[in-house]
Amino acid sequence: MRTVLVTGGCGFIGSHCVRSLLAQSGWRVVNVDKLTYAGHVENLPGVTEGPAYRFVKGDIVDSALVAEVFREERPWGVINIAAESHVDRSILDAAPFLQTNVIGAHVLLEAAATYGPERFLHISTDEVYGDTDKGLPSDEQSPLRPSSPYAASKAAADLLCLAFVRTRGLPVMIARSSNNFGPFQYPEKLIPVLCRNALRGETLPVYGDGLQRRDWLYVGDNVSALLAILERGRPGAVYNVSAGQERTNLEVARAVCRGLAARAGEAPQRLLDRIQLVPDRPGHDRRYAMDAGRIRDELDWRPRVTFDEGLRETLEWYVSHQEWIGKVLAVDYDTYYDAVYSRSWQRLP
Repeated sequence: MRTVLVTGGCGFIGSHCVRSLLAQSGWRVVNVDKLTYAGHVENLPGVTEGPAYRFVKGDIVDSALVAEVFREERPWGVINIAAESHVDRSILDAAPFLQTNVIGAHVLLEAAATYGPERFLHISTDEVYGDTDKGLPSDEQSPLRPSSPYAASKAAADLLCLAFVRTRGLPVMIARSSNNFGPFQYPEKLIPVLCRNALRGETLPVYGDGLQRRDWLYVGDNVSALLAILERGRPGAVYNVSAGQERTNLEVARAVCRGLAARAGEAPQRLLDRIQLVPDRPGHDRRYAMDAGRIRDELDWRPRVTFDEGLRETLEWYVSHQEWIGKVLAVDYDTYYDAVYSRSWQRLP
């Protein structure tokens, strides 16, 4: 049985990754998670400690704890998903992003250099390439031009990983994924915010003119790509993971309204009328788009879930799990929400 250390395994993508590994035979998962506002044990219902699973509450910035876990477990592989990941919050306060996304990555790389896992997969984002509004989709050789503090912290971690490949010979691979969506996503990203607000009878905020374009990737497809890279990817390689399903934010908001209305057997106009264009986020990129040819050609990976199929499943999950929303919302959620959508952009207290 191969042991995989998953950092951030109680977050959105991390919890899907943990469940996917445990659903297959031959894997043992050690999950290290700080349990921040976006990481919750509620994201792993039915997952209990035992021979195949161990949970360690801790911060990847804590070098002593990380070294202890590596020493005890001697993992075959590492998947570093732990991250501060919300652009809005990085604008309000960049410091946590530098700590977790850069310093945390460095701590893990140093531990890997000491204890020698066979595979190390670092999870990045399409946002490191910056705005592709007037250009071709980014491939893995495209320059990094991050716009937000979040994207800059992820780009820094990517470069650090590649430096460790060259100078320390680590078997690190990088996955740059496009916009994920699906069940268990914390209600600060677009689709879960719209779901939460719609279910509460509130307005549905969309930044600017709503014409920013993103490639939407269902989380299950992303996880299948990550596991393919972990097992069969080339050490030292970067892999773009995208679905080729671009939508504007306004198109997504309208699709959410129509999907929720259809589920309730109602006409969609009542929800559509609640879409509200709000002043845009500072430095908001217009478009992210990536060429995923490398992962298709080398690993024969392709997304299986269309945007419409994934959205139907996602909406069904949020409607059926409204109690989950109440459980996971952090105590500062209203403060954060007001700071962002009132356009004050003040640091959170």
